[in-house]
Amino acid sequence: MQSLLLLAAVGIIAGVIGSLLGLGGGMVVTPILTMMMGLDIKYAIGASVISVIATSSGASIAYLKDDMLNLRVAMFLEIATTIGAISGALLAGVFSSEILFVLFGVLLAYSAFNMVMKLVRHQADAIVTQNDEMATKLKLNGSYYDKVQQKQIDYSVTHVPGGFIMMLAAGLASGLLGIGSGAFKVIAMDTIMKMPLKPSSATSNLMMGVTAAASATVYFFSGAIRPEIAAPLAVGVLIGATLGSRIMQHLSAKTIRIIFVPIILYMGVQMILKGFGINI
Repeated sequence: MQSLLLLAAVGIIAGVIGSLLGLGGGMVVTPILTMMMGLDIKYAIGASVISVIATSSGASIAYLKDDMLNLRVAMFLEIATTIGAISGALLAGVFSSEILFVLFGVLLAYSAFNMVMKLVRHQADAIVTQNDEMATKLKLNGSYYDKVQQKQIDYSVTHVPGGFIMMLAAGLASGLLGIGSGAFKVIAMDTIMKMPLKPSSATSNLMMGVTAAASATVYFFSGAIRPEIAAPLAVGVLIGATLGSRIMQHLSAKTIRIIFVPIILYMGVQMILKGFGINI
């Protein structure tokens, strides 16, 4: 009973962080299950996949209801992620994983630096309003109601090809290295396509669920998903994701970015160290 409550508590924490930042709950679940609870990494990853699906389900329902996520952007970029993930899986073993870890780690660290510069220059909440021809043709532009500013915000999506290429890279990273690509999804939308951070995070949540659902079948048939671990974790994650989606509505984009930056910087440094054979 105690372990079930502990798993549910871990799920709540993972759900809140995952839904708030659009990163999924895997980055919280896997380290806690392996390092703190002594679970085999295979079962931890299996439970992590389920937690990502639960985060996506809980948060996406709330974000969809509040008209926060951009469905067209999600479906468009999911094409790139899927192509990249399949290509990465096929190319796994061809490229040196150490070099890839360093490259993707540097990319995350650079993105964190770029976000810090936005904060320093007070550009964190800058909204792009000019029309992009490709985004207009694909009807990717959107709007959402910001409860902090108490107004409707219309935004335009730009640099669509750059965002698509970034999502290909995110898919490749997932397929080649077996890592989650939530951070890359948010970066593609926020930094490259100039979407506001709140819709970027909300849309990332939906996309991660689609990606995780595809891989969950593989983990299930390999025996990596244990119901006694995944079930209480999923219940906690659903609760946490619902809470996180509500909390996000009352935070400014600047506050979310301040929370987001150290996390992706940590992930970037961790990947670089892993590329050099140092595990922390």
